[in-house]
Amino acid sequence: MSQKDNEKRALAPRLRFPEFRREWASSPMSKVYFFKGNNSLSRDKLNYEVGSLRNIHYGDIHTKFAQHFRVDSESVPFINDGESHSAIRPENYCAPGDIVFADASEDVADIGKAIEIIDTGDVPLVSGLHTILAKPNGVSFALGFGAYLFSSDSVRTQIQREAQGAKVLGLSANRLGNVLLHYPSETDEQQKIADCLSSLDELIAAEIKRLDTLKAHRKGLMQQLFPREGETVPRLRFPEFQGDEGWKEYPVSAMLEEVLRPVKMDDDEDYTLVTVKRRYGGIVLREFLRGRNILVKSQFRIRKNDFLISKRQIVHCACGLVPEDYDGAIVSNEYTILKSRKNCDIGFFSYFSQQPIVSRSFLECSDGIVIEKMLFKPEQWLKKTFLFPGLQEQKKIAGCLSSLDELIAANDQNIETLKIHKNGLMRQLFPVPDEVQK
Repeated sequence: MSQKDNEKRALAPRLRFPEFRREWASSPMSKVYFFKGNNSLSRDKLNYEVGSLRNIHYGDIHTKFAQHFRVDSESVPFINDGESHSAIRPENYCAPGDIVFADASEDVADIGKAIEIIDTGDVPLVSGLHTILAKPNGVSFALGFGAYLFSSDSVRTQIQREAQGAKVLGLSANRLGNVLLHYPSETDEQQKIADCLSSLDELIAAEIKRLDTLKAHRKGLMQQLFPREGETVPRLRFPEFQGDEGWKEYPVSAMLEEVLRPVKMDDDEDYTLVTVKRRYGGIVLREFLRGRNILVKSQFRIRKNDFLISKRQIVHCACGLVPEDYDGAIVSNEYTILKSRKNCDIGFFSYFSQQPIVSRSFLECSDGIVIEKMLFKPEQWLKKTFLFPGLQEQKKIAGCLSSLDELIAANDQNIETLKIHKNGLMRQLFPVPDEVQK
């Protein structure tokens, strides 16, 4: 079907508000938006203190700016006063309803990522390096609708097809103008869609704020529940332990012991291989393999509640407890497997290991010059001494922090559920790519 035929054929989404029945309009982007100039100022030409112009950098579109851009809600840099402002004409200033695209990305999923300008504030706002500024051209879109239109599957798929490049993808205004847009003819329907999705975004934002609060509380609690360097008693102690003496110094070997469970490899058996994420990110699946396809035959069995350390990544704090899901999985001799002794609660030790003093010890007990090639020496680390409380206090601390972690995990899952719901709703409220191509 030709583009002309596409323009004649109006589409409607699978889900509509009952009061709207008019067909949707279809137009190439070049018919409903026109493109204006930007500047090519790099980060070193910008500052966050003072200036007469604010500047949208493409990197901020990729990493931090909200879909609905309000300057007072974002950290937006100024252009340094020493830079030439005369080349930036007032007609190129951003205005509410404008769309700003990031025209460069190493990732196809992010090429052409867009924000809609909702509020520019009191200082003129301009579109900067590696951005494309699109202004409405006669077609009236409800404020807030454009952000959702340009994040819909139909539009995103087309933008990705228009991108060019190998390692770094680029997008030009001319190619962006080829994107076929499908939108409600009535601004009231546009507004209804925007309001519906905005209310969901507000709920997601509230849950993210709650998650950030819980994480900040956890961080503060960790600092309170473990003694500061040079002290033997934590600043926050459970009532039943407040009369006890201070924590006592022991080597790590008094708490943990290394364990080896060699695996006799069977070519026809299936194995679960795991790895450890950096920055205490936990144990995650690496892959499932048949024995004959595992090249390194020196493998070891891990069990639930083992403390697993990646010898080459521990300088980045790649360690953690083995969860029940990976009980019986295998790792190579590139990992150190430790289990708790009778006087150690392994849950407590997992939290204990996240202290800065312990993370520094991982580096101190690793050999090498280049950090990415350093190798952990477990025998040295097991001799390191730290302050530990008694077993009952260990359990109390672990129980407190694990309860908080459960709240954080539940909140994180709730956010993910809301995002999935929003994505499903977007697919219902906008025509999907397969429908657009029919």
